[in-house]
Amino acid sequence: MQLPQTFNELVAEAEGLKLYEQLVKQLNKDLALANIDLSFCEDVLPTSLKLLLHEMIYKLIQERFMDYLNLLYIIDVSEKKIKTLDGVDTLEMSEKVAFMILQREWQKVWFRNKY
Repeated sequence: MQLPQTFNELVAEAEGLKLYEQLVKQLNKDLALANIDLSFCEDVLPTSLKLLLHEMIYKLIQERFMDYLNLLYIIDVSEKKIKTLDGVDTLEMSEKVAFMILQREWQKVWFRNKY
């Protein structure tokens, strides 16, 4: 499986395979497992999903770092990928982490659908 490299590619692929709702459900499930008080309705616009997820990640990094780490662990975002990020600009880093989360969630949904 080749992971999408941009947010627009990810959304286009998810919508093309009619799996966007499943992606949102998977994200909601993992957010609940991590005790993060954020839930998306299944028909949320992709731009809203991206913006709200980015905002939530930024707040977690700034205010609740242990919850942020727990979320990454539960979603199973690659530690190696996280370590490659430059932590100087928290806003930019949180945007990249939000995309990595969506990539990983998409991978789970795609595999579950495929196999």
